Amino acid sequence: MYRKTFIFLIILTLFRLSHPIFSIQAENTPVQPGVVDLRILETTDLHASLVNYDYYQTKVDNRIGLVQTATLIRKARKEVQNSLLFDDGDHLKGNPFGEYLARIRGIHKGKIHPVYRAFNFLHYDAIAIGNHEFNYGLGFLNTVVKGAKMPVLNANVFSVKKKKPYFTPYVILKRNVIDQSGKKHKLNIGVIAFMPTQIMRWDKANLEGKVIANPIVDTAKEFIPIMKSKGADIIVALAHTGISSAPYSDESENAAYYLTTIPGLDAILAGHSHNVFPGPVYKNYPNTNIEEGQINGKPVVMAGAFGSRLGIIDLKLKKINGKWVVLNGISFTRPIANDSGSPLIKKDKRLYQLIKKEHQETVDFINKLGL
Repeated sequence: MYRKTFIFLIILTLFRLSHPIFSIQAENTPVQPGVVDLRILETTDLHASLVNYDYYQTKVDNRIGLVQTATLIRKARKEVQNSLLFDDGDHLKGNPFGEYLARIRGIHKGKIHPVYRAFNFLHYDAIAIGNHEFNYGLGFLNTVVKGAKMPVLNANVFSVKKKKPYFTPYVILKRNVIDQSGKKHKLNIGVIAFMPTQIMRWDKANLEGKVIANPIVDTAKEFIPIMKSKGADIIVALAHTGISSAPYSDESENAAYYLTTIPGLDAILAGHSHNVFPGPVYKNYPNTNIEEGQINGKPVVMAGAFGSRLGIIDLKLKKINGKWVVLNGISFTRPIANDSGSPLIKKDKRLYQLIKKEHQETVDFINKLGL
């Protein structure tokens, strides 16, 4: 019997040594009943970079591509019990793949654009419309978004004719979440999206007389109380706008910094400027904590561009006096490749097979042109 006990202790010790995270959590992180860990995942500014391929150089490029980010998404989901996945916009245009699909091949009735096919496959919870989604015109955009199986959001672009948001401005996702002790809770997550007002200049030919763009912060201040009144326990912004601490104005293109000052907004997913937050670019910004990934005490993340990184915000929530409260929130990003361009993970083969046909058509078209 003593021999069996001794062997068991050896096995347990080896298991702990080979699973250090398990050991640390078991010994140093006490379970907190009622505390919910919620992970929020972000892709942004994909610019049609679904495949790890440079269409300009006609060669593999492991520094880009949703087929690789997808592997990080699956890994990040497996690490937690509760997670949500969002895209922050600018996903349709930006490389020859996007151009071929919009201008040469076209998206015919009943067909789903490969970008939205990929989003559906990865089970995104909601996506934002970015400024570049307008580059092919409203007709094309209205056609392709029908293929998205998740809410497609923007709150600050209004229809001139109908005098109301052109897109769905926000959604309240009703989710069952599990706290650290294993108990289930109902959580209503409000999600709202914004984009720069400069679209009215950048895409004047496509948008003039059809839509108008209202200031980002003003729009947020208008809708967040409405979302709260509709039952949102927490609110996440899909903010297709960069981060700048320069004085805010109605024409501010990069307004994510000032979204953090709005009461009721709990987490901000930024984009548009293709930068990385948290990152050294922002280390001297006022009220900014690079180590925790916070601005004005709220978690913010921006995951670069082209699928090069996955953005992650980890929230700790608890219901206090009948209301869900964010106890803490941290953010960080994970890259798909190292600084020399070598991949850190393998691509998602199932996703690649799902979009391979259009990818190969694009490569063949480029080769036919002799580019």
